Amino acid sequence: MSSQNNYHLFLITPKKILSHLFLFLFLFLFVALLFSNHAKAEKGDREQPIEIESDTMTMDDTKNLSIYKGDVILTQGTLIIKADELIVREDNQGFQHSTSTGNPTSFKQKREGVDEYIEGIGQRIEYDGHMDKVHIYKNAIVKRGNDTVMGDYIIYDANAEVAQAMSRKSNGSESSDVIKKKSRTRAIINPKKTDN
Repeated sequence: MSSQNNYHLFLITPKKILSHLFLFLFLFLFVALLFSNHAKAEKGDREQPIEIESDTMTMDDTKNLSIYKGDVILTQGTLIIKADELIVREDNQGFQHSTSTGNPTSFKQKREGVDEYIEGIGQRIEYDGHMDKVHIYKNAIVKRGNDTVMGDYIIYDANAEVAQAMSRKSNGSESSDVIKKKSRTRAIINPKKTDN
């Protein structure tokens, strides 16, 4: 098969623009609501001591850096982080930053005021203590109660109470004839149970 460039003509109509805009706004609002005020973590967790278990630990006080490897489990109050490796550092202003990696790595934390948890899963999770943001990379999943958001990358800004899920193009490595296609984010919204 000869390798020719195939060009496709896409007709963009106002109706298509409106439907795409509506879909984008719906997903954005859903994700924002998913992580809104109701998704706040237990306030008391920050005052709890941090306990970390691992097979090995390396601390470098000159760099304010700690590296934990092998079946890592971090607990602080209701927060639980599981990883193959966890790197924790403190910046000059005293803010904590961490990167957990695993196949997968995960976190789970109780929500404030309700008997419900927020959970995140990915190949890498980064936490920026200064900006209070969580970045979840590669096969990212965030669950709140019975609702789930999935994407290649999810970022949650705890200060602004906004989350965003993004997708990427597949690499099309199966065959050179395969047209690269974009992967998709996905949200599963379950109906809220009402007492009749």
